[in-house]
Amino acid sequence: MTQTIVSVAVFLVLLALLPLGIRWVQRRAPGGASIAGAAKIVSAIAVGPHQRVVTVEVGPEEARTWLVLGVTAQNITCLHVAAPAPAAGQVSPVVANAVPAQ
Repeated sequence: MTQTIVSVAVFLVLLALLPLGIRWVQRRAPGGASIAGAAKIVSAIAVGPHQRVVTVEVGPEEARTWLVLGVTAQNITCLHVAAPAPAAGQVSPVVANAVPAQ
């Protein structure tokens, strides 16, 4: 009886530590941190209740590419590819045309 209780207690402790172990493995995995920073949203414009045109910067630092995407609730469509991405202070003609006049 005591052996069964100890076995169940050890199992419950291991089960409780499982999420911590998974998080630790994810941090140690190669490329785990770089995936989160791989894409950067440059601009987003709503064109309807569930539709947007989004400009996203993707790729490694030395070869960034801008993608203009049409995003709906059911679909994502690549509308334009601007490679290489414009320099830091420069605005792409695609983004400049997409910004509504005020």
